Amino acid sequence: MLDLYASSWQGEPLGSDEYVISADEKTSIQARCRCHPTLSPGRARAMRVNHTYGRGGALAYLAAYDVHRAHVIGRTEPKTGIDPFMNLVAQVMSTEPYASAKRLFWIVDNGSSHRGQKAADRLTRAFPNAVMVHTPVHASWTNQFEIFFSLVQRKVVSPNDFTGLPQIEERLRAFEDRYNATAQPFQGKFTTSDLDDLLARLDRQTTRQQEESTAPLDT
Repeated sequence: MLDLYASSWQGEPLGSDEYVISADEKTSIQARCRCHPTLSPGRARAMRVNHTYGRGGALAYLAAYDVHRAHVIGRTEPKTGIDPFMNLVAQVMSTEPYASAKRLFWIVDNGSSHRGQKAADRLTRAFPNAVMVHTPVHASWTNQFEIFFSLVQRKVVSPNDFTGLPQIEERLRAFEDRYNATAQPFQGKFTTSDLDDLLARLDRQTTRQQEESTAPLDT
């Protein structure tokens, strides 16, 4: 995964017709219809959002992020699952330049929508030029899309003050357009060399602890 972020795969650099996609899903974005209008911030006054609200439903936001082009393609669904995720895949794979790509690497976590070898096989059967790459278990934070979702949380969803689900969809589409027009790729600083160094330090520490635990006690 770190190699893909650095534009290589199995020791070989990626070609100009090979792309790396980071994908994820944000579940249950609620439309909280505030019982009283939100007051915009003013001089020496923070935004005021009423604490009581009515529920206007919820939807899931699924999106794919081109790691090296900083381009996002998203969609909303009533809920997450295998079919909604494959709908996202089909949407991306039917869009240029991905439709004619030599290979397209999909970096995903181990969520139920795309978990394990079955999900990888399902993706390849549908799109032979697609390769699924899973993040390590309990390390979904290594998926670059988590950075994008943190932006969505802060700039779109918060404060949660919507008249209904159509307004959420409108805000998400508008944010995608704005992001794609101005964004630059995330600059990751943790490389495979850093990972090798970290694993070596952990191995030395583990070895030292084992030696200390088995050393004879002084009498």
